[in-house]
Amino acid sequence: MKLHELSDNDGATKKRKRVGRGPGSGTGKTGGRGIKGQKSRSGVSIGGYEGGQMPLYQRLPKRGFTKPNRKSYAVVNLGIIQKFIEAGKIDAKAPITEDVMVASGLVRRKLDGVRVLAKGDFSSKVTLNVTGASAQAVEAVAKLGGALNVAAPAAAPAAE
Repeated sequence: MKLHELSDNDGATKKRKRVGRGPGSGTGKTGGRGIKGQKSRSGVSIGGYEGGQMPLYQRLPKRGFTKPNRKSYAVVNLGIIQKFIEAGKIDAKAPITEDVMVASGLVRRKLDGVRVLAKGDFSSKVTLNVTGASAQAVEAVAKLGGALNVAAPAAAPAAE
């Protein structure tokens, strides 16, 4: 078999329907849209409209709550910190702060702080200064003789 002999199985591909190409095409004039009405016009989007009936998304009960002032943390795993140390992008001897992580490209932006999780292999003795950390991450760093300092998030000013 040669390259020019390759072809799809019968029925595997289907030609695109070209609408509005004259009366002989079967989809000429109105292009399969019928006559008049909202759906025959271009640029109309009526997703979720049910002809005056109460739409499904309004009939269903609403559940849950979204906290308006919730904190959003940049999440970093210990395994990724180790890779950056091995690559020489982060100096393990100096304290590793959130600003160091951003400067090295480990974290794109701090958001409300950086939270360290224990996923991955970690084998360096380091001092980490971050906003949050899991208990397993603190334990993993302490086991190697390092320190993981968790700073309390800055308190919002009290309303009077």
